[in-house]
Amino acid sequence: MRILYFTRGYTPHDRRFLTALAGTEHQIFFLQLEKQAYTLEDRPVPPEVEIIPWAGGKEALRRVDYPRLEKDLKRVIRQYQPDLIHAGPIQTAALLAARTGFHPLVSMSWGSDLLKDAESSPWNLEATRYTLSRTDVLVGDCLPVHQKAIEFGMPDERIVIFPWGVDLKHFSPLPENYRPEDVLYPRSQQVFTLLSVRSWEPLYGVDVIARAFIQAAQELRARGGPELRLLLAGTGSQASLLRKIFMQGGVMEQVIFTGQVSYANLPRCYRSADLYLSASHSDGTSISLLEAMACGCPVLVSDIPGNRPWVEPGVQGWLFPDGDSTALAQAILRAIELRERLPEMGCAARRLAEERADWPRNFQKLLHAYELALRLGGHPAHAGI
Repeated sequence: MRILYFTRGYTPHDRRFLTALAGTEHQIFFLQLEKQAYTLEDRPVPPEVEIIPWAGGKEALRRVDYPRLEKDLKRVIRQYQPDLIHAGPIQTAALLAARTGFHPLVSMSWGSDLLKDAESSPWNLEATRYTLSRTDVLVGDCLPVHQKAIEFGMPDERIVIFPWGVDLKHFSPLPENYRPEDVLYPRSQQVFTLLSVRSWEPLYGVDVIARAFIQAAQELRARGGPELRLLLAGTGSQASLLRKIFMQGGVMEQVIFTGQVSYANLPRCYRSADLYLSASHSDGTSISLLEAMACGCPVLVSDIPGNRPWVEPGVQGWLFPDGDSTALAQAILRAIELRERLPEMGCAARRLAEERADWPRNFQKLLHAYELALRLGGHPAHAGI
């Protein structure tokens, strides 16, 4: 089968899918919609995948570009004759694929496109409805995406949900007798290390983590507790804001800006932390959450629908009210008080990852979605958006 994988950018998630697809008997083509402001993936597209040159992928996407890109996408389809198109997110790549009238179309939700973006504007609302009405099978990574898709009229029998999962061999816990090279930064009983790896964009609430870190660090100083340290990986549009928050809070010397951590070094980064943090305001199944759990790192994350299935409070970690930096600070302090229990919680996190987040096993459900799309066939044509 000839599969056209069409996505907005090129992220670690895209590479995960492309690598798995390249290992099948199918012929895989890759189409990138726009150039990313920040490069999140430093590994090349797998050599078995053919990169298609076209009018897109050279700059940021604008709405005025849609007619031009739609025309060239139709050319790509005629030239490469795919048997199936896999496209997402919903309001960008999947929308363009839907506008061509091609079937079978497998649209992939990236979580926030349905959970947050779909109702953020009248244009996005109409784009979401249009795309789903022309989608043969929708794939997503969590139950909230499934529920939202049904609200938009997607038939239940055309939805395939599975957590994307992680490579459990690559993301593994810190050995009991570990070597210095097993971690990215040294661990110490005199230092309690927090870790954030989310992009510095408003959606991911890293500013909430920054404010909570200041509160917790100041409280620990007053108590005479261990030194609190924050490993802050990544980059993004809020870089200047975050540095300003840390400077004003007087904690800049306690923050390590790691930059963008390579895929090879990510396990070492997770193993360097006592506690993984995420304050994301919207998520499907967060891959970084699963990576942290697979590495045996207890987690403290926002109480949002995408996170709840993965965290039983007091077992794998804790949840805190979304956007509440004070509650997050207090939860950090409680975790420090329970530091002796954290290894046990890390083991529970690893067990859950092994049970439900094994990528090679979960990937088989994507192939099932393809088979379902081929079997069900296309929808009748509708008027354009």
